[in-house]
Amino acid sequence: MNIPIYQVDAFSDRLFGGNPAAVCPLEEWLEPELMQNIAAENNLSETAFFVKKERIFELRWFTPVIEVDLCGHATLAAAHVIFNHLDYAGEKVVFSSLSGELKVSRADDRLTLDFPSTPPSAVDAPEELIQGLSMKPKEVHKSRDYLALFESEADILSIEPNFNTLKKADCLGIIVTAEGEKCDFVSRFFAPAAGIDEDPVTGSAHTTLIPFWAKKLGKNMLHASQLSKRRGELFCELSGDRVMIGGHAVTYFKGEITL
Repeated sequence: MNIPIYQVDAFSDRLFGGNPAAVCPLEEWLEPELMQNIAAENNLSETAFFVKKERIFELRWFTPVIEVDLCGHATLAAAHVIFNHLDYAGEKVVFSSLSGELKVSRADDRLTLDFPSTPPSAVDAPEELIQGLSMKPKEVHKSRDYLALFESEADILSIEPNFNTLKKADCLGIIVTAEGEKCDFVSRFFAPAAGIDEDPVTGSAHTTLIPFWAKKLGKNMLHASQLSKRRGELFCELSGDRVMIGGHAVTYFKGEITL
């Protein structure tokens, strides 16, 4: 059995930037164990699999160790493959996923995710979070992930996480964020419990970051940067109970998996 595979750098307009995701278009679903093995073999933060069903695409995401309920950059990468490599004529792709219906539209060379908003609530900082970040945040909030607010962009860049300690936190991931110097806000994202110590650019984290910063800054249109080594740029909007997350994507390679 041969399965097509693409690797796409998402949330970047250049190769070797943004967040790389593998994308596997399927004729029909594989066994979950096989998809998990493929994701582990790819050893990227996420591998996306999709199956076309009439006018929608069923979509699933796997890290090297678990299946997750939402992934932004791999959704962007999957839409990029559909628009650019599968002769898709429309201007919007509709996905069915564990997080419900997700849409990706294209305008010129930018793709925009339409995702549910997941605003966080203020919580007390757990000790493993403070110890794992080796810095005490100004505020801590939580939705799916913990969100730790710091004073400055310099603080975000200086954080050296203890991933073994952060792995004990009761969440999928940990977002650290601050107001940006050349954009509205910056962030980094750590998910050691999911097999991803630091994710280069995290669309799903922005479902929490966008409503958080929209409220804090008093505006709904936001420009964001994720300060990983690869860096990523996101064009964001809060629209009611949805968030729009825009970015670019570039194909790195296409090939075949032989099973």
